Amino acid sequence: MYRLLCSLTLLASAAIGAVASDLKIDVTLPVECDRKTQKGDAIEVHYRGTLAANGNKFDASYDRGTPFGFQLGAGRVIKGWDEGLLDMCIGEKRTLTIPPELGYGNRGMGPIPAGSTLVFETELMGIQGVPKPESIVTKATTSSDESATETGTGTAEKIAQKVEEAAEVIGTILADSDDSQEHNEL
Repeated sequence: MYRLLCSLTLLASAAIGAVASDLKIDVTLPVECDRKTQKGDAIEVHYRGTLAANGNKFDASYDRGTPFGFQLGAGRVIKGWDEGLLDMCIGEKRTLTIPPELGYGNRGMGPIPAGSTLVFETELMGIQGVPKPESIVTKATTSSDESATETGTGTAEKIAQKVEEAAEVIGTILADSDDSQEHNEL
């Protein structure tokens, strides 16, 4: 019975996690390159941050004239940035729509109210140790719809996948238990 309850708790946690992590990445200026950003890279990014609820700007590196530098994937910025700026080329522009769970969550941060969905217009200016290209080569797109992507799959598909994984775990636990006993706990 204890194992079953643990498995159901795992299932519920996985489903909630799948719903909470819908980061939207819209590539507004696709660029071709040989070297894209990777976890651990020191990068420089220009950005403009606004609140999805009302469009109010809360910060912009463009206003300061200096891009923001940090190590990608090291947890030094919000999760939406660590995930949304991966596999990006120098000169590429993206708009990231970041849910609260991948932003500041249920705590306010300066002009950002608690529970806010954030929208960042970003532009990768450089990757430390990677030469800047002499010219930026943009990718040709056939439709603006092709440039909008979401990480992973849709919410329903994520939940279905997690439920399936949890069902496999429960099946394994039940199969590994003593087969000579009946399972009357259900």
